[in-house]
Amino acid sequence: MALARVARSSMRRSGGAFGTYRAQEVFCDGVSPYQCSLPSLESVRANNNSSYFSCIKMVNHMSFWSRGMKVTPHYEFRAAEAVAEESDVEYDEPRYPGLEATKPGEKPRVVVLGSGWGACRFLKGLDTKIYNVVCISPRNHMVFTPLLASTCVGTLEFRSVAEPVSQIQAALGKDPNCGFYLASCSGIDTGKHEVYCETVSQGELPRNPYQFKVAYDKLVIAAGAEPVTFGIKGVYEHAYFLREVNHAQEIRKKLLLNLMLAQNPGISEEEKKQLLHCVVIGGGPTGVEFSGELSDFIMKDVRERYSHVKDDIQVTLIEANEILSSFDVGLRQYATNHLTKCGVRLMRGVVKEVQSKKIVLNDGTDVPYGLLVWSTGVGPSKFVKSLNLPKSPGGRIGVDEWMRVPSVEDVFALGDCAGFLEQTGRPVLPALAQVAEREGKFLVELFNKIGKQDGGRASTGKDIPLGDPFVYKHLGSMATVGGYKALVDLRQSKDAKGVSLAGFLSWMIWRSAYLTRVVSWRNRFYVAVNWATTLVFGRDNSRIG
Repeated sequence: MALARVARSSMRRSGGAFGTYRAQEVFCDGVSPYQCSLPSLESVRANNNSSYFSCIKMVNHMSFWSRGMKVTPHYEFRAAEAVAEESDVEYDEPRYPGLEATKPGEKPRVVVLGSGWGACRFLKGLDTKIYNVVCISPRNHMVFTPLLASTCVGTLEFRSVAEPVSQIQAALGKDPNCGFYLASCSGIDTGKHEVYCETVSQGELPRNPYQFKVAYDKLVIAAGAEPVTFGIKGVYEHAYFLREVNHAQEIRKKLLLNLMLAQNPGISEEEKKQLLHCVVIGGGPTGVEFSGELSDFIMKDVRERYSHVKDDIQVTLIEANEILSSFDVGLRQYATNHLTKCGVRLMRGVVKEVQSKKIVLNDGTDVPYGLLVWSTGVGPSKFVKSLNLPKSPGGRIGVDEWMRVPSVEDVFALGDCAGFLEQTGRPVLPALAQVAEREGKFLVELFNKIGKQDGGRASTGKDIPLGDPFVYKHLGSMATVGGYKALVDLRQSKDAKGVSLAGFLSWMIWRSAYLTRVVSWRNRFYVAVNWATTLVFGRDNSRIG
């Protein structure tokens, strides 16, 4: 404190008022500039005031809370260094606080971008006796997506499908040289081995956006993908997606709100039917499973608890081609018949425009709706598109057979954001959870192997044999269609032969398989209890928030 007071008084005597310094975009594409306040360097040099730099160190030490979670500040890392240093040259680039490059004697640092299936499988298996690990993601948990549709109607509670990253990899919360940052990556400088990030602070920090950098020895990009809207007008403004827990929360609140509004006196029959029309766009596994969960909710809960509107609520599934196109023909037909029997109306059509209360199809048909859920697959995110890295067919980050980005050093990619380069001769794998998980398992074994041979540091490990390349074998597909029925397709590819099952037995297999795949015993217990509670007492229809 005394040094800080000396610095301030010295700057006042020398006329060192705080001025504004405009950052230049010199790092890489995608890094947005920001303003920061710095004392005049001329006044500091004139007074030979070295205590100014101590003051800067103190200013950069901040901890903060975001969405109820304490994010580890950079000064708690032993490897963290001051970002402002005395220099005889003018500042010609922005000074980001953060983690500097690791020093000799320190463990190499692995930075993971993302907290999805691939990232978390990688984090879970990484040997923290060899590496320090930093995870950067705008969410602090992994979502067990196969069960996400069940949370929209109260079959499961939201915490049952969310697994905190710090419980998947304990070092993130315990090791002072490891940590999790609630932030989004805005750019990567592969030459400097640095990533640049913006915190998810919602204006809670004194500087907004709060930006920082993290130097890496190895970088794993597992940033996921974004829903595909095909550029259709009005989708982002009016539709709900189903990829995150907060998406499911919003869908659940909207569904229950419409049910209660439709019971108010004075609502016309036309308005009631519009409010209670749930439309799902996309006939893939997510769209079909959500439609099945909705039909269960209507038949078992709405008819009992919302008897005034039970005959007006309707579910429509719109698909341009066939539903569940990757499944066996017999299973597709079974799903079509079962959904129709359960009251789900199936429509063939292509959406032209989405308006606030109706959808316009290409043939001119208007479809009014009260709830619209968009589930037409995923594609590369804006972040992935902005990176100056080679791309695979479809726009994902291009990787070789060992999940490396071949044009740069020490950068790997996996999951929905990555795809094999064309020269590998391999097809781009589908954006499935099992693909990302298998890639994460392969890559962490590779990292632990090269780390044990001292290849974990930046620009090392080139001469270490990597072993066999990654090979993906499809284990099959499953989907529930409601009414204690499900589909199990164990073929390794669309054109291959294999076991295909449908019905109650398949539903038991579906539940058993996903219960064992839930990451922690805690969440397995939550899921089992939620299923039992729903079976005995029905679904919770409280609208909270």
